[in-house]
Amino acid sequence: MSAELKLSGEKRQFNRTLFAMVLPIAFQNLMTALVSASDAVMLGFLEQEALSAVSLAGQVTFVFNLCVTVLVQGTTMLAAQYWGKGERDTVEQILALAIRYMMAVTVVFLVCTLFFPERSMSLLTNETALISRGAEYLRIAGISYVPSGLSQMYLCIMKNSGKTAKSTVIGSSSMILNLCFNTVFIFGLTGFPAMGIRGAALATVLATAVQFVWTLIEAGKAGSIQIRISYIVSVDQKNRQDFNRYTLPVVGNYFFWGGGVTIFSVIIGHLGNDAVAANSLANIVKNILGCVSKGVGTAGAILVGNELGKNQIELAKKYAKHSTILAGMIGMITCLLILVIRPLILHFSHLTGTATTYLSGMLLISSYYAIAGSVNNMVIGGIFCAGGKSKFGCICDGIVLWLIVIPMASLSAFYFHLPVLAVYFILCLDECIKVPVVFWYYRKYTWAQNLTEQ
Repeated sequence: MSAELKLSGEKRQFNRTLFAMVLPIAFQNLMTALVSASDAVMLGFLEQEALSAVSLAGQVTFVFNLCVTVLVQGTTMLAAQYWGKGERDTVEQILALAIRYMMAVTVVFLVCTLFFPERSMSLLTNETALISRGAEYLRIAGISYVPSGLSQMYLCIMKNSGKTAKSTVIGSSSMILNLCFNTVFIFGLTGFPAMGIRGAALATVLATAVQFVWTLIEAGKAGSIQIRISYIVSVDQKNRQDFNRYTLPVVGNYFFWGGGVTIFSVIIGHLGNDAVAANSLANIVKNILGCVSKGVGTAGAILVGNELGKNQIELAKKYAKHSTILAGMIGMITCLLILVIRPLILHFSHLTGTATTYLSGMLLISSYYAIAGSVNNMVIGGIFCAGGKSKFGCICDGIVLWLIVIPMASLSAFYFHLPVLAVYFILCLDECIKVPVVFWYYRKYTWAQNLTEQ
């Protein structure tokens, strides 16, 4: 009986801690998804072509955000365990290393979007009008990559050092500002001229600039994790080796996964404007309703990582199990929500008849995708990374996406010329294929290790 009571107490404590972290993280994810949606939806009220162009241009931002996510994952892997161990100075060194890498990434994307926006868009579609209008968006929005990337590194450290709520306030406030700026600059309210696509891009730049300044102010406060220039200039060799060791597999993982998702958009982008518009709205729905799932994955990774850093291996295993079950439940709820709100989305979509038909089918397919995606996000992106086993995700995505799904979808679209929804169904098979292999590897428990002792 005492063992059962202990287990019940541990579960209650885990749930309290998890939901205290999940709610603010999920809210910030929701704000991010809403901002991305607002660009497309608000422009969709003007014309379908503008919606499609900005949605495709958003794939460049998606690739940039993948780089940010890679560094966030690598930072979380080590910072969560070292914070659990109480080594504050090491956490500051890890932050400095993440900022150093982020600076290099932002320079690359800034150059591509400022000087080669048309070439970037031509990789995504062969529609001349979409290339031209998407390039117009990238020339301005590309400036936001610098403040956005650098501030995300510090917000990540705040989440891992007990300041999840404050990190959410900063991130969400920036998103709310972006929504407000979108309304003003796209439609020309309060005396400003209606700027359309350029207005959406300008709103993003201004909002990320505010976020960046706010994070600098927070970093300068007493008791906060400090951004030390000396650590950025001269990085500790051991920490760099550890960071590279555990981050490079994440790079491979997100290269395969993110590259695969980008190829998905390229395939859809060559199936016509109606397919692009429908896919854009379907992605918006998935991103908004998937916010809680992503929040559970992030919070679960931090909690499991904290316990692994304390060498509480068995407790970390229990936390991982609770997180995985919860992720499955959230996935099922998300599936039901997509089915329930589908008629409303179709009614207010403002798409052509063909695009509306595509959207209807895509939403049905997205409903089953949500369940598998929620579980995989928790296990691959959360638990495995917390224990330094990010290499599994790299191998898994490399095989499933690049050797199975992408070849099948490409043949279906460009050789057999199957209908758009048949191609979309094949593109959404990846998460379902991965589930059995993911659980097999999870049960081996090789991820349950203390990285700080290695």
